[in-house]
Amino acid sequence: EEKLAAGLDGKRIWEDLVAERGFGQRYASVKRFVRKLRARDPQRVWRVECGPGEEAQVDYGTLWSRVGGKRRKIHVLRVTLSHSRKGYTEAMARQDTESFVRGLENAFRHFGGVPQVLVLDNLKAGVLKADFYDPELNPKFESFCAHYGVTPMPTRPRTPQHKGKVESNIRYVKNSALKGREFDSLAALNQHLRHWESHTADRRIHGTTRKQVGAHFEAVEKPALGDLAPDLFASFVEARRRVHRDCHVEFEKAYYEVPVEYMAREVWVRSDGRMVRIFNRHMEQIAAHVKLEAGAFSKVLGCGGGKDDLAQTTRHWTRRAAEIGPETGRWAKALVERRGAAGVRVLM
Repeated sequence: EEKLAAGLDGKRIWEDLVAERGFGQRYASVKRFVRKLRARDPQRVWRVECGPGEEAQVDYGTLWSRVGGKRRKIHVLRVTLSHSRKGYTEAMARQDTESFVRGLENAFRHFGGVPQVLVLDNLKAGVLKADFYDPELNPKFESFCAHYGVTPMPTRPRTPQHKGKVESNIRYVKNSALKGREFDSLAALNQHLRHWESHTADRRIHGTTRKQVGAHFEAVEKPALGDLAPDLFASFVEARRRVHRDCHVEFEKAYYEVPVEYMAREVWVRSDGRMVRIFNRHMEQIAAHVKLEAGAFSKVLGCGGGKDDLAQTTRHWTRRAAEIGPETGRWAKALVERRGAAGVRVLM
């Protein structure tokens, strides 16, 4: 009871009992007892309602469906406006960050505006490190939110009630729109979802608001949404990289220089197909390069120990010697003609 009151879950309590008290029974015994204690003393969950345009809740549902004649794992993104319960649904093959932000962007365009706050759980596509007070967001997702002027608000881990409106919506989508159906392709599945959204989900009388979802959205919530950004969020790929001792980072098999103070530290590398930009952990740009072909370096030293090739290095130091005076210039020229590349170090 003390450990439950301290916020520990059944697994942690069982581990502590084994380590501290020599408890010899299995975890299932502790789990059953914890369930009884919670049933005896349930915790109150406070209902929260939002004004028009204030909040949207986001979640994924995963299911197996027959698509193109094969049984495939499908990830279904659901975005629900908390006031009117107007929703947007999109099926995806992956749950990566690019798919996630494009699904959110499609939702905003579908709604015709942007909510003030976006409530999501701690999925890796949006949150790298879960923390209720100061989470570490995925940089691409953070840039997307800044582009559209929406504030991301990750929930506390393992608290589905913090986004209960979209949690129940996921079950509704699975049972009403997808269960028992087959589709020729992922595009056909999404076309079916769009038709289902407008002809079924929008026309229902919601059990909590007691209003027709689509009509309530058009009359009350849509006018309260923020303006859409004039352009789409720029497409790019990114990755976290550690800087090598030569002050280069490897990205897509090419190598890009960063300032020496970042040696052996982690940075973020972002490419839009033309430029490669490098950011520190605070997402401040520290370097920018034209995208290189695989195997190329943005900067290397030549055979003579300089930044240029051997011929350029030889000409440079011959010219420097000639600046001392005409006799020194003739001596330098003769030295290079006689000793070749070996004379460069004498010139230096």
